[in-house]
Amino acid sequence: MREILNLNLGWSFYRGVSDIAATEGGEAVNLPHTWNATDGQDGGNDYFRGTCLYKKSFKRAELPAAEQYYLEIQGANSSAEVYLNGTSLAKHDGGYSTWRVNLTDGLREDNELAILVDNAPNDRVYPQMADFTFYGGLYRNVNLICVNGTHFDLDYFGGCGLAVTPVVSGANASVTLDSYVTALGEDDRVVYTVTDKDGNVVAEAEGETAVVTIENAILWHGRKNPYLYTAKADIVRYGEVIDSVSARFGCRYFEIDPERGFILNGEEYPLRGVSRHQDRLGIGNALLPCHHEEDIDLIYEVGATTIRLAHYQHDQYFYDLCDERGFVVWAEIPYISKHLPNGRENTVTQMKELIVQNYNHPSIFVWGLSNEITMNGEGDPDLIDNHRMLNDLVHEMDKTRLTTMACVSMCSMDAEYVQIPDVVSYNHYFGWYGGDTSMNGPWFDKFHEKFPNKPIGVSEYGCEALNWHTSNPTQGDYTEEYQAYYHEELIKQLFTRPYIWATHVWNMFDFGADARSEGGENGQNHKGLVTMDRKYKKDSFYAYKAWLSDEPFVHLSGKRYIDRVEDVTRVTVYSNQPEVELFANGVSLGKKTAEDHFFYFDVKNEGETKLVAKAGELTDEGVIRKVDTMNEDYVLKEKGAILNWFDVEAPEGRFSLNDKISDIMDSFFGKMWFIRTMMKIKDKMPKSKDGKASAMGFELGEGIMQMMGGFTVLRLTTMMGMMDVSFTKEELLKMNKQLNRIRKPRKK
Repeated sequence: MREILNLNLGWSFYRGVSDIAATEGGEAVNLPHTWNATDGQDGGNDYFRGTCLYKKSFKRAELPAAEQYYLEIQGANSSAEVYLNGTSLAKHDGGYSTWRVNLTDGLREDNELAILVDNAPNDRVYPQMADFTFYGGLYRNVNLICVNGTHFDLDYFGGCGLAVTPVVSGANASVTLDSYVTALGEDDRVVYTVTDKDGNVVAEAEGETAVVTIENAILWHGRKNPYLYTAKADIVRYGEVIDSVSARFGCRYFEIDPERGFILNGEEYPLRGVSRHQDRLGIGNALLPCHHEEDIDLIYEVGATTIRLAHYQHDQYFYDLCDERGFVVWAEIPYISKHLPNGRENTVTQMKELIVQNYNHPSIFVWGLSNEITMNGEGDPDLIDNHRMLNDLVHEMDKTRLTTMACVSMCSMDAEYVQIPDVVSYNHYFGWYGGDTSMNGPWFDKFHEKFPNKPIGVSEYGCEALNWHTSNPTQGDYTEEYQAYYHEELIKQLFTRPYIWATHVWNMFDFGADARSEGGENGQNHKGLVTMDRKYKKDSFYAYKAWLSDEPFVHLSGKRYIDRVEDVTRVTVYSNQPEVELFANGVSLGKKTAEDHFFYFDVKNEGETKLVAKAGELTDEGVIRKVDTMNEDYVLKEKGAILNWFDVEAPEGRFSLNDKISDIMDSFFGKMWFIRTMMKIKDKMPKSKDGKASAMGFELGEGIMQMMGGFTVLRLTTMMGMMDVSFTKEELLKMNKQLNRIRKPRKK
């Protein structure tokens, strides 16, 4: 009978070592483990990417008795090679999926297991370019699976050897059970038992493939009723069970309609939710079950109905939690940002692993083909062909789900590749990376009008916020107040368009992006609704909770923004209750109603004022204080910045580094300055193979140029640091002096 031995404890780790015979300089570690938990989050884009060695010794006598022994590695980023007693047994490319190695023939009485893990750059394994840290390590469980010679397959793309396919018909569900068995003998039988949530047997069958019927099936219906059945498969020989596997599944049906959006079990079921990266502050991607549980609880609290699990396969435990809590999941492979001509085989392997390992999860409804893959243009024939091949592969492997992908904002809606998947979504940041918030809804209206039969969704939207504050929030200021304003506007635009099949906020949590150097805390992307340590829910978290959650609550915004200079200040309250009353030092400022769940009050700012927001029996409170000058602790200071915005000379009526590029381009002399400056910047950039200027692999094309319009010059130069382009203080001051000579056009 199968036994699983966890091997997480007692490893020796050798940083930067590729010699499996190494014995000096090892560090005792337990798994899960990553070597980039610190340097992958501190900025500078200098985290260690290379080969490291993990070693562990064990005696065969300590192992359970079995005929076959399989090493199971649930996550080794991004490539790995397994050695047993000095002999290489297997290699694997792809850092986010489960894979296994048969150790049986190489076992001795005393054994040494060595695993080389490598997250160094290459041209064949995804991802290679993306806005997140590629943490190296054995960062998920490592197990030894001990089985009979006849067992459920352990060699096929990391799957469990059992596939469950339920099809709902009327009140019943027809369930196809397919098992995949290694060395099945004439005297062996495969026996299935299907049980309900309470353990009651609802169906039984025999055979490698069998079809059973669940009478009056209870449907898996998202958060409303995430009902799960369990299918158990046994290999029986002469009345004895010699191997057994099981899988939970749900009975449900769905469609995605270009007018009505997502429809679950015949009911319109709006998909409004978030994306999730798996890493944490000081931990990287080496998560424990408690971390996954906290994440799912926070996403559940905000009221989301869907999660985009970006940009790779997540831990099986998290998919299990999604099944249990009723989230509709978008699962995808890390085919992201830059198409690799040598990476086709890797996209196929990672897609097969994703589908085979996750086929039974009822929470998954769409398979994601790629993300922002047209950064360098959408016309590459090899890129288009690779997507068509992947799309066909997915439909061949899984006839019950749909395909999708996330398109980069500047990708033309007329692009050939946009039409390849069944449904499509776009990553738009109007209001953060160029443009303004009002552009979001109309863009989707235009797509919907042009392609009325193509379901369109929003795969990413968001803006960054740290502990900076202002009463006059503006795009690019990284304040909590601008993030709240941005999401208020996006909620009103996106959630009121029922044809949008799904919306996914980027991101639920701040996450590691070591190349980032903006917002005053380098090494992170701060678009999360919750901080990377999960300790603070930003105000925008509650804006979504007000729209999505049924749990009664009231939230007073701006608790971290106490010192304010204005005589009358705006106070925002979020609640899913119909009426909110605000009290200032015990005096009621009146009751307000708000159909959009956003309640605004103007409050006299005198001395220190205790604010209490009340909705029925619910209350929340905070304090504001009148000050004469702005509290400098609220003002953005870029960490390691050569110049901050407040250090820039900006004469009235003249341009400066603090002006948006789009405004500078509206002036003839400003446009000439910008063109000359961009030519100099292009000279600084590394070159692509054909000699074009590129940055982090992005060619400086029309789409990138359009996005630049919403940036100030200073912000653009700061972001250029992520693209291997840097400026000295003298260069920036010279640029500012040039801009100071150019008059701003008179306002009409």
